[in-house]
Amino acid sequence: MAVRVARLVRTGASRLLPGIRYLLRTLHRKWRRSMQFRTVLTTLMLAISSFAVVGAYLSNQIANNLFQERLAQAESETRYNVKQVQDTFDGAQVTDQSSVITLVYDTLNAVEGRGSVIQRRYVFEAMPEQTKPRNRWVESRASDQLTISVIPPELRKAVQDSGKEQFWASTEFPVGTEDRPGIAVGNKVTFNGTVYELYLIYDLNTAQKTLDEIQNVLLAGGAALVLMIGAVAWYVTRNVVSPVSHAAVVSEKLAAGQLQERMVVKGEDEVARLGASFNHMAASLQEQITQLATLSQMQQRFVSDVSHELRTPLTTVRMAAEVLYDAREDFDPINKRSAELLYNQVERFQSLLADLLEISRFDAGVATLDAEPTDIVQLITHVIEGVAPVAAGYGSEVTLNAPEGSIIVEMDDRRIDRILRNLILNALEHGEGRPVNVSVAANGTAVAVAVRDHGIGMGAAEAARVFDRFWRADPARARTTGGSGLGLSIAAEDTKLHNGWLQAWGDKGNGSNFRLTLSLRQGETITRSPLQLEPADVGLPGSGPQRTMVLLDPSPVPEGKAAEPGTVPRAGGSDDGSKGES
Repeated sequence: MAVRVARLVRTGASRLLPGIRYLLRTLHRKWRRSMQFRTVLTTLMLAISSFAVVGAYLSNQIANNLFQERLAQAESETRYNVKQVQDTFDGAQVTDQSSVITLVYDTLNAVEGRGSVIQRRYVFEAMPEQTKPRNRWVESRASDQLTISVIPPELRKAVQDSGKEQFWASTEFPVGTEDRPGIAVGNKVTFNGTVYELYLIYDLNTAQKTLDEIQNVLLAGGAALVLMIGAVAWYVTRNVVSPVSHAAVVSEKLAAGQLQERMVVKGEDEVARLGASFNHMAASLQEQITQLATLSQMQQRFVSDVSHELRTPLTTVRMAAEVLYDAREDFDPINKRSAELLYNQVERFQSLLADLLEISRFDAGVATLDAEPTDIVQLITHVIEGVAPVAAGYGSEVTLNAPEGSIIVEMDDRRIDRILRNLILNALEHGEGRPVNVSVAANGTAVAVAVRDHGIGMGAAEAARVFDRFWRADPARARTTGGSGLGLSIAAEDTKLHNGWLQAWGDKGNGSNFRLTLSLRQGETITRSPLQLEPADVGLPGSGPQRTMVLLDPSPVPEGKAAEPGTVPRAGGSDDGSKGES
């Protein structure tokens, strides 16, 4: 039976606990998100605490006053009745046993006072250790089958050790099947040379009922008052919080682009003035945003139109520049140098025009994603091989740190190729000839590629703006360093199409780190990147099989000798002593 009861208790608890947890979570969420709920609940808790303190104080004072009143009455009546008993015993002229018993019985019954306001009961007991007189015929007597055990021992000892003093104590005595509170008042009386203890017990049941009724009235009144205070608090906070809640809803709609939303203004009080000011602010913001949007559209259209219009004349200029460049050996030194400058600047102009056209596609919202499963490690290897001449020109070594095997990612390989190419070229350009490390890592949902250089670096403010269009860390820097200022912006837009992350970290004099994070499958949300943004070292974090490949060593290639297909110049080996592989 005990095992069954334990199982039932455990089953009930397992079913009840989830409901309790859900209720607590709901209350906690309501507490955090609702000012009205928080205000009303706080008011109710404070009101309940206040009424509990005040109610306990009033109940205690009332109970104490009732008790003191009953005690004073009991002491006064006891003195009078004990004197009557002693006078009766002193004036008694009885010598036989039956007369003595009848006298004691009648005298004590008269003391019991069944018709008085406070019902009295008595306990009449001969004091112990009395040897004389031996012919006493009454040892003890009590009303309603009471015994001397209902008298507290402390009270008995005080009465026995005293002379004619009167003492009292609180007690409980049985009446039928219940125990009632009472006051026992004790004295000594003498009869026929025998000393007796006479205790009168006063019933406080009527006073207790009165106190219970008063407490019930206080409890009911307090509960009603708390409910009324809660209703008042709810009504007041509703009138105050409702406009604020309405303003919050309107603000959310404005933030979502619904610029025509306005607050409903009623009256002329502070809340109404707040609503009117809010509406005025919203109208001003709508006007400014509309102007900015119109201006932005005009600028985007202008860039797009100019870019398209420049393509035809630029193609003609490029063809002419190529003809002049190919025939530069026949020119005098000045014209030869002019032909080379013209050819290089036309190349730069064409690259800038291509970036402007790509930006215009993003602005027009016509850029689409053509995602297919692709091995991103192989793609990175291909990109590094493609930038080999640039790396050789800067004298930088490019190292790839990647896990064993392939990492298949659903992505647009053309756009990811452009992102990685931009990041690696940017690292080479600002790496001051120092090594560039490319790290790859993946977890269950995402893959990350980090491009780390050890060049001039950048501060936190520069890292926050590095993806802005046409932004340059040093505006006064010569245009021989840095591209059009659109490469990283296009990379950020390509990353946004993949719902990925493109982040930058830098430290002055210690280089920079750019981290690209993509989800392995389209539609999944990235929660954590496999690589940290602030690099602790070059290798992959954690343990496990990995490979370190030196894909590019800046050793020069002998003139006239081409590299083998699928390889790039190298002469060293990996950092861990193993041979590099391409």
